[in-house]
Amino acid sequence: MKDIAKVCQRLFQMSLASLDEGATPIALGGDHSLGAGTVAAASVHIRRQGKPLGLIWVDAHGDMNSPASSGSGNVHGMPLAALLGSEPAELAHFAGDAPAVQAKHTVLVGIRNLDEREKEIVRAAKVTVFTMKDIDRLGIAEVMERALAIASKGTGGFHVSYDLDVCDPTVAPGVGTPVKGGLSYREAHVVMEMIAESGKMTSLDLVEVNPALDVRNTTAEFGTELALSAFGKNIL
Repeated sequence: MKDIAKVCQRLFQMSLASLDEGATPIALGGDHSLGAGTVAAASVHIRRQGKPLGLIWVDAHGDMNSPASSGSGNVHGMPLAALLGSEPAELAHFAGDAPAVQAKHTVLVGIRNLDEREKEIVRAAKVTVFTMKDIDRLGIAEVMERALAIASKGTGGFHVSYDLDVCDPTVAPGVGTPVKGGLSYREAHVVMEMIAESGKMTSLDLVEVNPALDVRNTTAEFGTELALSAFGKNIL
């Protein structure tokens, strides 16, 4: 945990410096725990403008476990808990004593793999959750319209933390924790295209790409496409 916290602290400092210079930082990484640093930086930056930060967390998983609730002990299953609260303590205070983000400004998209204890934690946190079932029923465009509205209302913009395992393994095979039934190629792009159209993204994470598990660099190249889409640079 201490080594991960050091990396997140460095990311926090680098991301905040980038934001202060007027840039839009993009964090490309493997472990989603890096979001503890990048989101905190965006939060501090936006708070200086007198506004809270919105957060769109695109992921197959909730990432809201604590050291006490986690069955695996994997830190990449805890960063959102740290951003919303106080645990794990090593990752929770980059933005100061107050949580980096508030539940009412936080939206999870693409969720489909939570253990029973984490389901209880997510419900208690009162964040907005759009599962893959919601996407199937409503369509990705409707889900994203709602997510963007929640993350934008009363905020100074939103950070996007995009875990490639939100996509179906047939689209993004090179992830550490693949889960069947995820976003299609087009759904994944629509998420980013609508984010770009909103003009309110402060910063971006693209995470959980594992080159050792990838197939002919498919996932890494897909991640590059998604990053371009997030900035309005579409294929067509």
